[in-house]
Amino acid sequence: MNALTTQDTYHSPSQPIPWLARRYPPLVFYAKIAVIIYKASRVAKKGLYTNEHWIKSSIDTVKALESVGGRFEFHNLAVLRQLESPCVFVGNHMSILETFVLPCLVRPYRDVTFVIKESLISYPFFRHVMRSRNPIVVGRANPREDLKTVLVEGQNRLNDNISVVIFPQTTRSVSFDPAKFNSLGVKLAGRGRVPVVPVALKTDAWGIGRRLKDIGEIQPDKTVHICFGDPLPVQGSGKKEHKIISDFIANKLDEWR
Repeated sequence: MNALTTQDTYHSPSQPIPWLARRYPPLVFYAKIAVIIYKASRVAKKGLYTNEHWIKSSIDTVKALESVGGRFEFHNLAVLRQLESPCVFVGNHMSILETFVLPCLVRPYRDVTFVIKESLISYPFFRHVMRSRNPIVVGRANPREDLKTVLVEGQNRLNDNISVVIFPQTTRSVSFDPAKFNSLGVKLAGRGRVPVVPVALKTDAWGIGRRLKDIGEIQPDKTVHICFGDPLPVQGSGKKEHKIISDFIANKLDEWR
């Protein structure tokens, strides 16, 4: 993973997969994720969870999925190295995996935080880590209030040189429906006078659970793809930029499928 600092792409290396991981990938993967979250939470609870810890937890998550046969392909990472200002990353939301993986891609180059739903800061163990990242928290019950929160707190983060990751869909979904992909990220970028960076994500290797959304089927045969688009300055209402982002994501998902 250290190669990410110098290369434009990353492809998981070929490696032997132990019998237990091949036979029971969810068991092995979730056991490793539990350890990652437990260690991170213990440090975060003491107020000692640094950006370096966050990057390591993120890399360990990539390695955990690779250890059961999962494969990652990251594209256009040069965008991250070339950013000259904070920005708003806008992507589709397919699974919880992107929340775990994006920090090791973005944080080595830019300080960053996420727009997250309120429930994530109340999860046992995980809440300490999320709170340490200075996130923008929305309740999802009042869209108008959430809009105000994201625009006000988002601009505060941008003013502090902190980039913001936002998933404008109302919920996680394997499919991408442009009609349910709102323009909040573009509005925030326009308000903050920073570029918006499209992010196309195919992360359904970590499935959405039926009872608990975060504990779904693990399917190592599904390659994880993350691709960054070129930064876009927002002009006027941002409708043009929003369509560019939506088309970028839709086209990449079609290509990967």
